[in-house]
Amino acid sequence: MTELSLTDIEFIKILANSDASILQIGMNDATRKRLDEQIGVILREYYRENTMNLKTGWTEKFLKAGINEDDGKSALACARRLGLDIS
Repeated sequence: MTELSLTDIEFIKILANSDASILQIGMNDATRKRLDEQIGVILREYYRENTMNLKTGWTEKFLKAGINEDDGKSALACARRLGLDIS
């Protein structure tokens, strides 16, 4: 299972509190790659846990990192608007 690093936590919090159109403007290739390969995996697992009742452990990890349910939903929505396939 992928671990939740401090960088991942900050990235998810930024997604949760940002407008996707603003993020797209400043997104370089490295950021896009991290979103697709690292954050995307985490958000997909979080989504599956919360929609399919799978026990992935991400909800608990998010809560321990200070990412509440509303922030998680906002991060998912922003990632989708950035073109990330979550489901």
